[in-house]
Amino acid sequence: MFSEKANKIFKETISKYHEVGTVDQEFTNPFDQKTSLIEHLLYRKCWIDTVQWDYEDLIRDPEIPPADALILKRKIDASNQDRTDTVEFIDSYFLEQYKEVVPHANATINTESPAWAVDRLSILNLKIFHMEKEANRRDASTAHQKKCADKLKILLEQRRDLSLALDQLLSDIEEGNKYMKTYKQMKMYNDDELNPVLRAKKK
Repeated sequence: MFSEKANKIFKETISKYHEVGTVDQEFTNPFDQKTSLIEHLLYRKCWIDTVQWDYEDLIRDPEIPPADALILKRKIDASNQDRTDTVEFIDSYFLEQYKEVVPHANATINTESPAWAVDRLSILNLKIFHMEKEANRRDASTAHQKKCADKLKILLEQRRDLSLALDQLLSDIEEGNKYMKTYKQMKMYNDDELNPVLRAKKK
């Protein structure tokens, strides 16, 4: 099943990142882009999410100097764009995989593409990792540990459900019961022609 592969890679990625655990550490993808494209993309996707998780923690420091916050905000913006681009690369992979499939006449479209489900699954694995840490944090109160342990159970159930739904979606596409379409995100605030503030700076 695809979800089994994805979850395995996501766990490996998160574990590898936390061996150092800093946002500025060197990134090395263990999967070759030419021979293991989807594995390469999954690893990259989860690494982006893992770094951004720490970015989001850092920027919420109430004592962060404004200049540092601005630098960090720029990094978060760049990370979000990188995340979106990688999701679209993953969808391109799926489109290539299923390009020969002829959808049935009554085939339906899903509310989201497979890659955006993969995006959710990657972030869900991060939530599980961090919630498990909180549930086992020795300096936390018993009430805090129990509260986090209860949330962890729900997150694990959510991962099982989302994994099943993703596998079912891919199976439906492969069998022609569903068809997939992708839409580029068309974000406007990064475009100096579409963002009025950036456009004004060019004049």
